[in-house]
Amino acid sequence: MRYLITGGSGFIGSHLSERLLNEGQSVLVLDDLSTGRYENVAQLEGRTGFELRVGSVTEPRLVEECVKECQAVFHLASAVGVRLVVEQPVKTIETIVNGTDVVLRAAARYRRPVLITSTSEVYGKSEKIPFAEGDDCVMGPTNTRRWAYACAKALDEFLALAHWHESRLPVVIARLFNTVGPRQTGRYGMVIPRFVAQGLAGEPITVFGDGRQSRCFAHVSDIVGALIALMANPKARGEVFNIGNDEEVSIIALAERVKTLTGGKSSIRIVPYSEAYTAGFEDMVRRVPDLTKVRRLIGYYPTRNLDEILADVLADQAVGAAG
Repeated sequence: MRYLITGGSGFIGSHLSERLLNEGQSVLVLDDLSTGRYENVAQLEGRTGFELRVGSVTEPRLVEECVKECQAVFHLASAVGVRLVVEQPVKTIETIVNGTDVVLRAAARYRRPVLITSTSEVYGKSEKIPFAEGDDCVMGPTNTRRWAYACAKALDEFLALAHWHESRLPVVIARLFNTVGPRQTGRYGMVIPRFVAQGLAGEPITVFGDGRQSRCFAHVSDIVGALIALMANPKARGEVFNIGNDEEVSIIALAERVKTLTGGKSSIRIVPYSEAYTAGFEDMVRRVPDLTKVRRLIGYYPTRNLDEILADVLADQAVGAAG
C-alpha cells in the first residue's frame, strides 16, 4: 500500500509515517511545513518508499495528484495548538475547512479511503464526563476565537460523514485527546513539552488558568497504532471514534510532577488566561474520553501511562538540548 499523509511532517504525522514505513508500506507526505518541521522527517529521507512533497492541502491540483498516486489517505493537516488558534483565526479556519474539502473531493473522485483526525475540542463546553462519540457538542459564542477551531473541526466531521452518506466514500473520523510524545513542540501552547522545557531550563513552570482543569494524555505511539488499525478495519467506515487515554490529571498536579522530574529547581507560576491568551478566553474544566467504542472494534487500550509519557518527553528534550 502507498499512503498519502497530509501534515505528515508534523508531530503525529511523522510518527505515523515512520510506523507505516517500518511495517513495509510506502508513504507520500504532503506538508507545507508551516507548523510541521522538516526535522521530524529528515531521518526518513532516502528510505525506500518515502517521499515528501512541500505544498498545501488547499491546492486542489496538487492534492488530486497525490491522492491519485496513493491507495488511502490519512488527513492530518490542520492548524494546531491553542495559541495559533487564538492568534491566527483566519488561517485556522481556512486551513481546516478548505483543506478538508479539497482532500475529500479528490478522495471522492478516485474512491480512496480517508481517515480524518478530529479533536476532543468538538465536545466544547459539555459537562457530561466521559465524552462519548454520540454526545452533544456544546460550543461557545462566535465572538470568542477559542471556539473557531472546535467549530471548524466539527464541520470537517459533518462534511466527511456527508460524503459517506451520499456516496459511501469510505471515511473514518478519529477524535484525538491530547496526544504527547517525542518531537512535540511547546511552540503552539502544548502543555507537556512546554512544562518540560521550562523545568529543564530551571525557569518557572507556567500554569494557565487556576490549574484545576484536568486533561488525559496519550502517547503518540498508541495513537498511531489506533489510526492504522481503524484505517484497516472496514467496520470503522462512516463512524467516529475517540482515541486517547482515560487517565486524568489536573494541570497543577502535572506541573508538580514535571517539576520533580526535572530536578525541582523551578517554581510554579499561575498565569490568568487573559494574560496567557486573550481577554474572555474560555477553557473546558475536564476532558475525558469514553474509549468503549474503539475498544470494542479494534481492542484499543493505551500501553503507556503518564509517567512513561513524561519520561519519553523529558529524554527527547534532554537529547535535543545536548545536541
